[in-house]
Amino acid sequence: MDFVAIEFQTIDTTGTVWPERQRLLRSFEVEVADRNAESKKPFGMNWKMTAKTILVQLHHKVDTLEHVGKRFVLVIQDCLLEYLRDQFQFGHVTSVRTGDTMHIHSYRLEEDRSEFGIELDTRLSTDAKGVAECLGIQAETKVELESIIAELEKKISARTLLRIDGPAPSGRDMPAK
Repeated sequence: MDFVAIEFQTIDTTGTVWPERQRLLRSFEVEVADRNAESKKPFGMNWKMTAKTILVQLHHKVDTLEHVGKRFVLVIQDCLLEYLRDQFQFGHVTSVRTGDTMHIHSYRLEEDRSEFGIELDTRLSTDAKGVAECLGIQAETKVELESIIAELEKKISARTLLRIDGPAPSGRDMPAK
């Protein structure tokens, strides 16, 4: 059995976009009976919280996965990668090395004739020590492979198994541990 951990990270927001949504609906002459549409409370991207949270979590995850010989891929927006590079110590994370535990794939939003899509922008990699260096910390966060597999197996059912040909195996067709 083998696996690779993949995480899609979005940018956290602060405040609420609901009043702006309601005003947009009103501009399209959709009747909105929400008095919150008049609110002027600001909203926006919570860059600092997203970056701080994700790096601390990555430190724990990557250290553990490195300990058990597995890989981790972080998928993020190009603007979040730029923020991470600006706010943290990313000078040592400059290229892709096959043996690294953590790989970062950043994507940019592209517009082509009023159609939007995403394009791979940057690929980087580092190891657990490199993630700790980004944060300027050092700590032990190892979890044993058996614990990780046990957690994964709790989430696997006949419906979630990959099928190459034929129907999904029933519980009695699965090999014993």
